[in-house]
Amino acid sequence: MTKPIVINIDQVTKIFRMGDNVLRALDNVTLQVEEGDFVAIVGPSGSGKSTLMNMIGLLDVPDTGSISIAGHSVCGLSDDELCGLRADSIGFVFQQFNLLSRTSAVENVGLPMLYSGVPYDLKWAHKILAAVGLTTHAAHTPSQLSGGQQQRVAIARALVNKPHVLLADEPTGNLDSQSEREILDILVQLNRGGITVVIVTHEQEVTQIANRVIKMRDGKITSDERQTPQYLDGMKSLDQSNNASLQLYDNGIPAKDTGSKALLRKVKSYTSEALRSLTSNKIRSFLSVLGIMIGVAAVIAVLGLGEGARKTMEKELSGLGSNLLAVYPGGSGRGMGGGGGSNPIRLFPEDIAALKAELEHVTEIAPRVNSKAMVQFEEKTWNTSITGTTSDYAKLRASMPDIGRNFTKGEDDARARVAILGRTVVKNLFGDKDPIGSEFKLNRLYFQVIGLLPAKGSNGWQDQDDVIIIPLATAMHRVFGFENIHMVDVQVDTSEHMSDVEGQIKSILQQRKKIPDAKMEDAFTVRNMADIQAAISSTNKIMSLLLSIIASISLLVGGIGVMNIMLVSVTERTREIGLRKALGAKKSDILSQFLVEALLLAILGGALGVAVGWGISAVAAAVTNWPFEVSPTVVALVTGVTALVGIIFGFWPAKKAAALQPIQALKYE
Repeated sequence: MTKPIVINIDQVTKIFRMGDNVLRALDNVTLQVEEGDFVAIVGPSGSGKSTLMNMIGLLDVPDTGSISIAGHSVCGLSDDELCGLRADSIGFVFQQFNLLSRTSAVENVGLPMLYSGVPYDLKWAHKILAAVGLTTHAAHTPSQLSGGQQQRVAIARALVNKPHVLLADEPTGNLDSQSEREILDILVQLNRGGITVVIVTHEQEVTQIANRVIKMRDGKITSDERQTPQYLDGMKSLDQSNNASLQLYDNGIPAKDTGSKALLRKVKSYTSEALRSLTSNKIRSFLSVLGIMIGVAAVIAVLGLGEGARKTMEKELSGLGSNLLAVYPGGSGRGMGGGGGSNPIRLFPEDIAALKAELEHVTEIAPRVNSKAMVQFEEKTWNTSITGTTSDYAKLRASMPDIGRNFTKGEDDARARVAILGRTVVKNLFGDKDPIGSEFKLNRLYFQVIGLLPAKGSNGWQDQDDVIIIPLATAMHRVFGFENIHMVDVQVDTSEHMSDVEGQIKSILQQRKKIPDAKMEDAFTVRNMADIQAAISSTNKIMSLLLSIIASISLLVGGIGVMNIMLVSVTERTREIGLRKALGAKKSDILSQFLVEALLLAILGGALGVAVGWGISAVAAAVTNWPFEVSPTVVALVTGVTALVGIIFGFWPAKKAAALQPIQALKYE
């Protein structure tokens, strides 16, 4: 009865060109291998036997001719389709073992399962490993195994997906005599169990166990003979127990996963492989992480301090009031305290009354005078700023006392000696004592403390809490003897009316003071506080943006570091990539694995960067008294950007790895 054909090679030619030299590695080779054959391919070096093996294993493609494996024609198949066919139909046993040095024996055996769609079930891998007599060595790495044991692991790996064909390239070439007999015994047992075996060898005695011997020379098959296989001295008989253990192979392999289950399995395996790779090169991985960490730490620190600065600025700007116009004598370059020139323009209480009577769209007007004075409480003295104003000032300037009360219009009219203190004055004058109700001396007059201003902090050039507010009439007539008003705060009902009210103020004062148009610019100034707020906010945003760009450049440099390290990793692991592709890994599998490695580096660097950036900012905030705040949104955004950096800069090395041809990668030195 005719057996099925599992390997069909028809007039295959393979030519290698090296400069002007042309080498016909295969020259119109035709070969058919039946199911259950044990084929030994022999011939001198350069005869083409290894090239033929690569064609059978779909590691290389012919220049001409056709190949079919297990009834599947491989002509015109894509790289991924060839990988799938290798995973399902072909098992490889390499001369150099090609085991992953960082993984255990059982994990090496289970490696093809990652790419065949079969669940990564190490229980099944353990059973296959036991079938080749290595039950007690499952957790050992290749460096802990002898040459014969490593070759057994390679055989078990070739069997784990139950291929139609087992290919062995010089499987005993690097072994001692005893190990050689053990490996050949296993191959014979597998063949008797129904597995088609094709072996390439230089050793004449190895051909004795095959039932078919093919001789090659100069890229051609010179003879193809069948024979009765013979046992070598020292080989075990077929009825011993280890042969029975190999029969579990007939029980089948686990069913393939599909859909989301398969995707989850792959993600888990990619992550595990990536972690193993990164931990095996700790110094290199740390250097990659360091670049990302510095970049992320810089971003977090800048954004955290920038956000704190923004909120501080908002708090300070809120103290300026909303929809506020500040009117003061003199040009814009002369400051807020007084006029300029030989005939300065001054504002008097009657001018304020005129503004109140004639202005439209105005809610409050608060004139004020300012000066410095020494204050005393018991034995303590303090030099501070004194502001005399009306009771409306507290509403305009967000200065309503948070402890105690504001003074009234009646107290202002009566020139009452009452005062509202800033927190710096309280600290330096009263210490821990409650100042409400206490009296202190100001210019030889005693004032009673009736309220405390809310804390506003420093705005960079002055301490906003180092101030005492008293009634305007008291300041002008009882304390300082001022006749004129230094400044007027005007609150407009809506922001849309700001320009109109500003024009009205200028018109009223020009008429009252009879100021020529040519001198208006030097006579007095109307400053729109909303414009100042907008300018400060805009400047803060620009500074934050510039600092963020600088920090992002650091992150970019870190990303380039990841790319460089991944390129080095691809180069170092070229043979590993070739092995994985020979075992069935598709381009997407290799691409995903290296992308996951780059992503893990970026995420780890990002996490450390967030922690370091947070710590640096917290220390800086404590030392400089500058607030620091990082929102969860910022952390999530930075983490997302970091992951994106890992993907972007890891893509090229990963793509380069995925594009490698298995036969070229396996030969890489």
